[in-house]
Amino acid sequence: MNNLPHARSYHDLLVYQKARQLAQEVFRVTSTFPKEEMFSLTDQIRRSSRSIGAQIAEAWAKRRYERHFLSKLTDADGEQQETQHWIETALDCGYITVKQAAELKEMCKEIGRLLGGMMAKANLFCGEPTKILRESVVEYLVNDEQ
Repeated sequence: MNNLPHARSYHDLLVYQKARQLAQEVFRVTSTFPKEEMFSLTDQIRRSSRSIGAQIAEAWAKRRYERHFLSKLTDADGEQQETQHWIETALDCGYITVKQAAELKEMCKEIGRLLGGMMAKANLFCGEPTKILRESVVEYLVNDEQ
C-alpha cells in the first residue's frame, strides 16, 4: 500500500471514481422507471447517488480539520446507504430486476467499505496542507484627516 501514489485531488480517489460510476449507472437504470416516478423515486435515488461524490469532494476540501473531514465522509456514507434503500424500493416496485438491485447494492457496499477505510485512517488524509493558496495580506489604511 505504501507504493500507492498520493492523491492530489479528490478526482484521484478511487472512492470518488466509484461514486461517479454508481451515479452514472443509477441514471441509466432509472431512465426506464415509469414517468409517474420522475419527481419521486427517480429523483430521490438520483439525488442520493449523486450526493455521494459531492460529499467526498467536500470532505477533501475540509481535510485540514480531521473532524470536518470525518463528518463529510460520514455524510457520504449516509448517502450511499440511502441509495441502497431506494434501490430496494425500486426492486419492491418491480422497476428493476433482482440482478440489477444486487449489482447496484454491491457498488454501494464497496463505496461504503472504501469510505470506512478512509474514516479509519483519516489522519493520513488530514492535517496542514503543504501548499496553501492565499491572498497576500493587504494593509488597510484609514484616513484620519476628516
